[in-house]
Amino acid sequence: MTRKMTPLELMTQLISFPTVSRDTNLPLVDWVEEYLNGHGITAHRYYHPDQPKAALFAHVGPEIEGAVVLSGHTDVVPVDGQPWDTDPFTVTEKDGKYFGRGTCDMKGFDALAIWALVEAHYAGKPMQLALSFDEEIGCLGAPPMIAAMQGVVPKGGPVIVGEPSMMKAVTGHKGGQGFDTHVVGFEVHSSLLPQGVSAILEGAKIIDFANHRNAENRAATPSALAAMFDPPFTTWHVGQVAGGTAHNITAKDCRFSMDFRAVPGDDVVALKEAYLAHVAEIERGMQAVHPDTRIDIDVRFEVPPLTPEKDGAAEGLVRSITGDNGTHVVSYGTEAGQFQAAGYSAVVCGPGNIAQAHQPNEYISVAQFEAGHAFMRDLVARVA
Repeated sequence: MTRKMTPLELMTQLISFPTVSRDTNLPLVDWVEEYLNGHGITAHRYYHPDQPKAALFAHVGPEIEGAVVLSGHTDVVPVDGQPWDTDPFTVTEKDGKYFGRGTCDMKGFDALAIWALVEAHYAGKPMQLALSFDEEIGCLGAPPMIAAMQGVVPKGGPVIVGEPSMMKAVTGHKGGQGFDTHVVGFEVHSSLLPQGVSAILEGAKIIDFANHRNAENRAATPSALAAMFDPPFTTWHVGQVAGGTAHNITAKDCRFSMDFRAVPGDDVVALKEAYLAHVAEIERGMQAVHPDTRIDIDVRFEVPPLTPEKDGAAEGLVRSITGDNGTHVVSYGTEAGQFQAAGYSAVVCGPGNIAQAHQPNEYISVAQFEAGHAFMRDLVARVA
């Protein structure tokens, strides 16, 4: 039998795998599967269809429905260009903190979840582990993993997604979609501007859609549900723009990504259709000047919101352990909304502060990590 590892030992091992989203996570998945197998736990994989990545999931205890699902992601954001004081892929303890890429977001929780799964296995209690990939580039790995779990392991019950929440029960978050937008213009000398189509100028019209929508949403009276969020409305955003050849040539190309983050209650389908309709209107004007112009749209990600549940099983379970009775919602997206959309009761609760995520010298405090460990001990004890 494999020796049981402590949560800190598990986190140290997970951090040592540099699973930046652009790279493979298979060495980590291999290690976790081997560790679980060493304790007699059978793990299952869902492989990315095109890249060397995999999700891992497992069930322990009686083969019954309703097991608590502990959900985390295995990928981390890059460290390129960040001024780290320590090796980002080695856990370093200093001043009451564990430093390392992913300590907070979210290999600290992953380690605690693996520890809890092994404990539940030996206690003969039902519990599930679900570790995804590509969360950091748009929550892309969870939906196919959730689909792959169906019929392979019993349908789970309450889902705890362990994003850093300072061990508070987060019951709602915004959803979002991202659209990679490529405007293809027609090049002429800039002195002959009306005869050409500047992809940048046309792209600017599309980008201005975000300005108008944000102004309208900011001015509107928010619903009671939206008012829980900061900001209390759906936001549109463009973070990067690229294009053009020279200052005196109408731009052939303009590329940008338009994203929105929607408060629960807003119709995300209608939001998407409004953007596509605006793009189509701009495209018609371009093609009236030259037929070879066009606008290509690729949906980069789609993350449903997490909507607060009335008498939610996941929320009730977390509150019964933490004693937290506050109302907590966040404006970022997580995989909890994807579990909820698949029919699970879901809540976000994990150790650490989201303010530390993605930062140089990312850390989780020792106190928060220990609070997460205490939560898992209580969770295993409570599972029927």
